[in-house]
Amino acid sequence: MAAEPRDPRRGEETDVEERRKTATPRRYKVIFHNDDYTTMEYVIEILRRFFHKNETEALHIMLTVHKKGSAVAGIYPRDVAETKVAEVTRDARGRGHPLLLTTEPE
Repeated sequence: MAAEPRDPRRGEETDVEERRKTATPRRYKVIFHNDDYTTMEYVIEILRRFFHKNETEALHIMLTVHKKGSAVAGIYPRDVAETKVAEVTRDARGRGHPLLLTTEPE
């Protein structure tokens, strides 16, 4: 009786590493809300200063807020979005504006 040829893939132990799935951090939208008191000029200034928008982008976002009631200024990781809301709110209150910004998951 002849011996069966040995299959090199059989009988050897192979270590298999499981790959961990990397969770993509959830991102949050920073939303400007319209009010009857905050000036359009101030909203544009905030968009340029805190959100690094150029004049055209800032004007477009401000007009969207004015016409539709709200608009997204940017999408960021949660801590960045919350920090931007806190900084802008502090600046707005310091200048007497009731500007409202919120965050929500993307």
